[in-house]
Amino acid sequence: MTESRGTRIALRIATALVLSFLYLPLIILAIYAFNPSRLQAWPPTGFTFHWFGEAVSNPALIRAVVNSLLVGTFATIVALVLGTLAALAVQRYAFFGRQAISFLLVLPIALPGVVTGIALRTSFVTLGVDFGLLTIVVGHATFCVVIVYNNVIARLRRLPRSPEEASADLGADPFATFRRVTLPGMRTALLSGGLLAFALSFDEIIVTNFTAGAGTQTIPMWILTAIQRPTELPVVNVVALVLILTSVIPVYLASKVSSEGAIAGGRG
Repeated sequence: MTESRGTRIALRIATALVLSFLYLPLIILAIYAFNPSRLQAWPPTGFTFHWFGEAVSNPALIRAVVNSLLVGTFATIVALVLGTLAALAVQRYAFFGRQAISFLLVLPIALPGVVTGIALRTSFVTLGVDFGLLTIVVGHATFCVVIVYNNVIARLRRLPRSPEEASADLGADPFATFRRVTLPGMRTALLSGGLLAFALSFDEIIVTNFTAGAGTQTIPMWILTAIQRPTELPVVNVVALVLILTSVIPVYLASKVSSEGAIAGGRG
């Protein structure tokens, strides 16, 4: 099908408008990160790296960064273990209620974050659990598990069963078959799922607000507090810019790994 010149121009304009709608606010934020003035007035009055130094020397911000890294790492580990086990159970074994289990596993990510946060907070209070990094990790794991589960089960559906059956016929026990046959086949799905889960955990705010203890802050919580103080706005802009840049990395890697894994799976 050959489009007319007018159609091609219209499509290019539409594409430019969509990209502007998506990325213009991010570009403006990035520009303000280098603005020497504390006021967000357009146009910027100059160029400076001063606020980057302010961010690095902010103790509360550093603690928030460390907390976010710890929470993201442990939530991802929990998600990788539970999500993989759930995907293997649902995809590799036939049992009554399998479809219902699959639906229940993906439901948490569709629920409003406020609902999940309230439910978790109520449960922690009822059980007498002290709020802190542990409760945040548990809260984040509830939706990170879904990310890993979806990635792994999608890969398992594309993997043939014949190599696993051949391994069993040759006398390998289930663990050896999993370690030598199944795990290598879904390695890229685990990597992409883990990267996406970490990225999602790192900037989560709603569930975190309900599960964090007093004095415990992650990066999004620090931003939410600091943005209400006009003197902190330049540092907030710097942090937001760094988050944009660092968020691109896991998303890009996850996308690349998923694409390569899909090609490899298709060849297999």
